Amino acid sequence: MVGRKEEIKRVKALLTSNKSEFLAVTGRRRVGKTFLIDTLLKEYYCFSMTGIQKGNTSVQLTNFAIKLSEYDGTYEPKTPKNWQMAFLQLKAFLKKLPTNRKQVIFIDELPWTYTARSGFIQLLAHFWNDYLSKEPHFILVICGSATSWITKKIINDPGGLHNRVTEKIHLHPFTLSEANEFLIYKGLRLTSQELARIYMTFGGIPFYLDGLKKGETFASAIERLCFMPNGLLRNEYNNLYQALFSNAELHQAIVAVLAKYHTGITRQDILEELKIDNSGSIQRALEELLLSDFIMEFNVYGRKKKGILYRLSDEYTIFYHKFIKTNSKYAPGIWQQLSQSQPYKIWAGFAFENLCLKHVAKIKAALGISAVYTEISALKVKSDMEHPGFQIDLIIDRKDAAINLCEIKFYSTVFSIQKDYYQKLLERRQRFIEYTNTKKQVFLTFITNHGIQKNTYANEVVEAEITLDDLL
Repeated sequence: MVGRKEEIKRVKALLTSNKSEFLAVTGRRRVGKTFLIDTLLKEYYCFSMTGIQKGNTSVQLTNFAIKLSEYDGTYEPKTPKNWQMAFLQLKAFLKKLPTNRKQVIFIDELPWTYTARSGFIQLLAHFWNDYLSKEPHFILVICGSATSWITKKIINDPGGLHNRVTEKIHLHPFTLSEANEFLIYKGLRLTSQELARIYMTFGGIPFYLDGLKKGETFASAIERLCFMPNGLLRNEYNNLYQALFSNAELHQAIVAVLAKYHTGITRQDILEELKIDNSGSIQRALEELLLSDFIMEFNVYGRKKKGILYRLSDEYTIFYHKFIKTNSKYAPGIWQQLSQSQPYKIWAGFAFENLCLKHVAKIKAALGISAVYTEISALKVKSDMEHPGFQIDLIIDRKDAAINLCEIKFYSTVFSIQKDYYQKLLERRQRFIEYTNTKKQVFLTFITNHGIQKNTYANEVVEAEITLDDLL
């Protein structure tokens, strides 16, 4: 298995525990949750089932009966009247199993199994509290892409499941280096520049990365997967959000707004864009998008309480709104044409910025400040009668009395600093110092994909340089 070292360690620890364990695994759809559990625990399964999307209670109970008949070897499903009888049947089966090894009960896509007024959650809690937890040899595993639902209904349940989950794993997308390791495992050896473009399009989602083929260029892969009528990701967008959120229209509306503002906007800005007065529903949707790794919160420098910006961070969603949604009619060679356009260059710049924001730990390591406490933020100051406006892509505010002002540049070649830009950089640093009244030492830091061309201006103004290879 590629990556997931910490998660593997934590799951394996459950197998050697001297008590029953309750594991909840969450994460964005297509991120590899089921693969992780199957790989590590399948040989210990004594019962497993997957909820059926949009199935009513009767459908879910029939599904349960079929799966139980497979595990008990009868292949004669006996559909229970309700979940109380279902768990009674399961208990009767489990009591016949050996107790000298861990027995794993796995319920995948648990949010789909739940239906209103079915009593499923209360009876699952009773099943755990009354039986499983009192034995030493069970591992109950629940999993689902609806991270916010599991967090609310299971992990933070104020009722019978309160504090019952003994291990929580939220599976994040691969980092850039993990994505590279995954593609190498598949037999694809990409240059760091090609890898970055792939990551900027798909992010670290294993299912998307698995769609790439050996011997295929970046341009060919994007056209085949995203633009051809039968492309794997051509219609992924609606399926993705509909599978995760019960009120997906609101989530998609928020995401569509955020797609227009690359550097992020406030909750109030979102309310005004959508012309919605119900801030409560917006806040809940934002929290759900955050928990599912579709958006990120970003602080405005110096404004911790009222300076939260929401920024779209899911690479596929960004790419969809920028290119797939607006090019519904396929024509051969469409991506080759789009990739030469100005919108592509703008997208690439912001996509690389997103990549950097997700790899701040690597940036800190390259700067030699991994052990230093830092606060990450951005700053955009409007112009006034006396001063021009300015914007800082990434600010690393350090506890050791220093600040790194990061310029993030994605170019087709080595980035060259000329006189005009050199003057602009000096002015921007001075404006930052004056605007924030900071007494800390301020370093101008460049993060680029190809590096900085060495010249007099670069030698004078660049105090720290980080390249794509450092992020790998």
